[in-house]
Amino acid sequence: MKVLKISLGLAMAASFLGACTEAPKVEGVNTTSEAGTTPDIVYVNSDSLLTNYEYFKDVRTRLQGKGQKAEQNLRSQAEAFQKEVERYQQTGQNMSAQQRAQTEQRLQQKQQQLQQLQQSAGNDLAGEESEEMKKIYDRVEEYLKKLSEEKGYEMVLTYSRGNSAILYSDPSRDITTEVVNALNEAYTTEKAAADTTATKK
Repeated sequence: MKVLKISLGLAMAASFLGACTEAPKVEGVNTTSEAGTTPDIVYVNSDSLLTNYEYFKDVRTRLQGKGQKAEQNLRSQAEAFQKEVERYQQTGQNMSAQQRAQTEQRLQQKQQQLQQLQQSAGNDLAGEESEEMKKIYDRVEEYLKKLSEEKGYEMVLTYSRGNSAILYSDPSRDITTEVVNALNEAYTTEKAAADTTATKK
C-alpha cells in the first residue's frame, strides 16, 4: 500500500523560486556598485542550496522517516484487514444472513477507518512539511536580507537549471557558496547550543 510520499525537494524548490518566476526588469539599474567591484544584482543556485544546506537535509531525513513509519503502520493494518476479508470469504457461506450482514458492515466500517487514517496521516505529514518549508524559506530570506545590507546588493535572484528566468549570468554574481556556508555555520552553532541545553536537562 503506497500511501505517503515526501516531495520535500520539489516543495522547497517551488517555495524558494516562487518569488522569482519572471525575470525582473533591470533597465536603468546599475549592475555593479559605485566602487565597481561588488555587483548590485546577484543570484543563488537553489539546486545547490538544497543539496548542501544541512538544515534542509536534516528536515528531509526526519520527514522521510516519519513518512516511512506511517506507511509501515498503514500497510500492517491493511494486511490485517485483508486477512479478515479473506477469512470471511472462506467462512461466510456457513453464516446466517444476519451474521453475514453484520460481518460485512463491520468490514466496511474498518475499511472506511483505514481510508480516514490514511488521509489523516497524509494531511498531517503535508502540514508539517509545509511548516518546515516556511521555516527554511524564512531562514534563507533573513540571511539574504542581512547579507544584502552588508554587501549593498539591490536584488538577489534564484537560479535553477531548466526552471529559471535566468538563462545566463556571470559566475562572479553567484553567491550560492557564501550563502550555504553561512547558513550551515549558523545551523551548526544552533544545533550545538540545543545539544548543550538538552545535556544539561
